[in-house]
Amino acid sequence: MVNLDRKWIRFLKEANIFDTDPLNLPFFEVHDELNPLLWSEDEQINPEIADVLKTIAEDFVENAEIGAPILDITITGSMANYNWTKYSDIDLHILINLRDIDSNIELVKKLVDNQRINWNLTHDIMVNDHEVEIYVQDMNEKHVSSGVYSLLRDKWIVKPTIDRPIVEFEPVRNKTDALIGKIDQIERLFHEERHYEAYDYAKRVKKKIKRMRQAGLQNGGIYSIENLAFKYLRNTNYLEKLSDLYNMSYDRMLSVE
Repeated sequence: MVNLDRKWIRFLKEANIFDTDPLNLPFFEVHDELNPLLWSEDEQINPEIADVLKTIAEDFVENAEIGAPILDITITGSMANYNWTKYSDIDLHILINLRDIDSNIELVKKLVDNQRINWNLTHDIMVNDHEVEIYVQDMNEKHVSSGVYSLLRDKWIVKPTIDRPIVEFEPVRNKTDALIGKIDQIERLFHEERHYEAYDYAKRVKKKIKRMRQAGLQNGGIYSIENLAFKYLRNTNYLEKLSDLYNMSYDRMLSVE
């Protein structure tokens, strides 16, 4: 089991990571098997579920008019690993070559990501009580994960291993406190009607958090300080608050009375 002190337990409780028992840490629980609702005892995907997930991915590409062939469909994240919980999403990655759409990769990324966000907002698809979350991934993009399963090839690309982490409390708390302070400052700027400053600051903080998480996953994996800080901000709705402030500041900044 994970080595945790009492301060860390209180910290996780604030983030709503607990189930009912205060000593039960589902976010950090490491199982001896993959989630049996998706996987067989020999760690192969349930064929019926695989068909459903492939249909979801194919329908998204068709309805969003992506304009590029699907190269692979993969499952990644905690549902393709031993640290799954009842709260875990099924991270469904659709691999395409963005250059098949246009040579301006950055523009294509933004357009495709908007399509993905709209799809996830307008659909609430559950597979065995786990929400399906779609991602579009460029075939040339490096994706860091300790578990990746290809639905089209019906095999593991990266097979997960059981890893029982030791988590340090203080560095994660320090990082989250600093970011929460920045988000609270953005909120103050917004209420002072300094909308341009709030928008600009929110934009920079969003980029900072994104880079932080990417660096954490690449260097330390899912239990890195940076990724745990990201999870805390997400579970306590600070990321949602940041996005709301970003959008509201932009709207107010360009509104004319």
